[in-house]
Amino acid sequence: MSGGMFARLVDGLEKTRHSLVEQVRNITLRSKKLDEDFFEELEETLILADVGVEATEMLVKKLRTEIHNNRVSEPDQVMAMFKKMLTEILSNHAADAASVVNAAAVADSDFPAAWMVVGVNGVGKTTTIGKLAALHAKAGKKVLLGAGDTFRAAAIDQLDIWAQRAGCEIVKHQEGSDPAAVAFDTIQAAKARKSDLVLLDTAGRLHTKVNLMEELRKVHRVVTREAVGFRTEVLLVLDATTGQNAIEQAKIFKEAVAVSGVALTKLDGTAKGGVIIAIAGILGIPIKYIGVGERPEDLREFHYGEFIEALFA
Repeated sequence: MSGGMFARLVDGLEKTRHSLVEQVRNITLRSKKLDEDFFEELEETLILADVGVEATEMLVKKLRTEIHNNRVSEPDQVMAMFKKMLTEILSNHAADAASVVNAAAVADSDFPAAWMVVGVNGVGKTTTIGKLAALHAKAGKKVLLGAGDTFRAAAIDQLDIWAQRAGCEIVKHQEGSDPAAVAFDTIQAAKARKSDLVLLDTAGRLHTKVNLMEELRKVHRVVTREAVGFRTEVLLVLDATTGQNAIEQAKIFKEAVAVSGVALTKLDGTAKGGVIIAIAGILGIPIKYIGVGERPEDLREFHYGEFIEALFA
């Protein structure tokens, strides 16, 4: 990553850095010893940063063990251990260490690929698809978009605009059409046109509605059945500003359609970026992309090493 791009990542993580890393650092600076008060304050800080109760308990338990095993007695030694733990959690479930497709870094043998993009309304799903299309097209891939969100005419129009911006083709039906039919036609078109990457939009459904999730499963079955020879993935788009609500969405979508990666948007606008630890560490879903700004290039591949360095910058 160039210096300018890393600087934008550092800027984009400013709120999360303040709510998470700087607050933990403040605890270590004012604490005189590693007693129960120290650990209670640490737990409270992690939960407030939306690391979540389960992930917080895991982190604090592991930190206690590390402190005991290494006979650490000074609070100011904790930051290096904290950084190491976050690195381990993210590296174990990172997209660049898993089997999911990355944009410019993947081998050509990983294409053609078909990604079904899911998520609730308002998380920036259609915009994320547009940015992904631009990213991959810039990398020299032939991208085809599928307008599978047929419940909103605006979603189809919005995706059409992104297709024009990225210089890629789009398959679309009329508003109210069967989403599974759009998925079928998109995959057939990708085969005929020898597309490298299919990005299939889906309706921003209410994840608590069983019938709507069943419809999503139907679309997934069509993609899996028809995309023979394609590397299929399910990319879940989550809004970082929703904190623990994003975790609940991830759990339900993962159960419904076997989510294989996450795009976490709006990290630059929230102090709740600790949610990324819960997604990777507790749910075990690889983080593929993070959004740290409005520009297309601000949606970037997630690499845990540079993320941690920017977070602790």
